[in-house]
Parts: sequence; structure tokens; C-alpha cells
Amino acid sequence: MSKLTLFYLNGCPYCRNAKKALAELAAESPALPEIEWVEESEQPGLAGQYDYYYVPAVFCGKEKLYEAQPGESYADCKAKLRAVLEAARG
Repeated sequence: MSKLTLFYLNGCPYCRNAKKALAELAAESPALPEIEWVEESEQPGLAGQYDYYYVPAVFCGKEKLYEAQPGESYADCKAKLRAVLEAARG
């Protein structure tokens, strides 16, 4: 199972959706990959090493697996995160 890195910002509504969706997905299937949560404004040097514009953004190594888009619904976010988790499981 691959380790994931998730970039987020405190106060971001899309990041809140991602956190909620991941909690629900964990309840459905507790065998989730390890996720390193990185608050972008607290670690700008690390965040600057990755290629993304919107948060939340999820990476496996340097490969971007998900990046939220403006106007994205909660259902879309959860579906995309489910696909990310399935890909990380291999």
C-alpha cells in the first residue's frame, strides 16, 4: 500500500469536504493507506516542491492523484478520493 501526501488549508471548504469524505471512507474500509496531511501555509517549502494549484491535492510520491476543482461537489470529492484510495492500495 502506497503512502499518500495530502495538501490542505485550514478554513478551506473543499478541504473540509475531503476530511469528511476520508473519515466516511475509513469507516467503510478501515484498511486505508497512510496519509500525511500537510497544511500548505505551515510548510510552504514542502508544498512548493509539488505541482498543484488547488487544495486539497493528493500525491503518491510526486504523482498527483487528485486536485479539487472550484465548484466541486461533496459527492464528486468523495468519489475521486475513493478512486485515489483504491489506486493506492494497488
